[in-house]
Amino acid sequence: MMLKNKVVMITGVTQGLGKALTLTFAKEGAKLAVCARRENVLAEVKREAEALGAEVLAIKADVSLSRDAEKFVALAVKEYGRIDVLINNASILGPSPMPLLLDFPEEDFVEVIRVNSISPFLVARRVLPVMLKQNEGSIINVTSEAGHIGYAGWGAYGISKFAVEGLTETWADELSDTNVRMNMVDPGEMNTEMHALAVPDCDYELADPSDVVNVFLYLSSDDSRKINGQRFQAQEFNQEGL
Repeated sequence: MMLKNKVVMITGVTQGLGKALTLTFAKEGAKLAVCARRENVLAEVKREAEALGAEVLAIKADVSLSRDAEKFVALAVKEYGRIDVLINNASILGPSPMPLLLDFPEEDFVEVIRVNSISPFLVARRVLPVMLKQNEGSIINVTSEAGHIGYAGWGAYGISKFAVEGLTETWADELSDTNVRMNMVDPGEMNTEMHALAVPDCDYELADPSDVVNVFLYLSSDDSRKINGQRFQAQEFNQEGL
């Protein structure tokens, strides 16, 4: 899988899966455009990726806001001239412990939906014209098991990921006659700060974020050129050794 010099955009990179993806793609020789809301932590991730030899454009941005999504993509295109891969990873959990829907505060519900469901739409909408013009590209949206099956107590987070899955399937169908593809990845349960907030009494082993990156490498490579509109489970993908 040749990823050297591919331009890879990743949202929400300051911790967990986003950071693991950034460092993995840095090792693969990709040119990176990354963003997050916490500027000081973002700067540290940028330094770590550059220490691995990567070229990194790091932008403070809240991509659930149209102006920030526009800025992030515009600066990436200005810097690199093209975009080969977009990974929509940025998300928030909402209140912890997560209340049942009957007790879910309206403002928190709206904020989770906005960040988790609106941001992939805003960034992809801005990236797609670039990819369609260059006649190739891969967009990968991060989903969750809670976005595939409704679980009591997963509140707005699960519902927001249902929206991400619908967004992916709808857009993939609209892209079916092009050389641009859109897929989604469920990374499974991982040892992250977000999981600790979601399942504070977790008593079972969790995957490390760096262990679930293989499917993202595959979907970013030319090996997956014909794959569109599919849902991948990252931990099963690893086990199958594809």
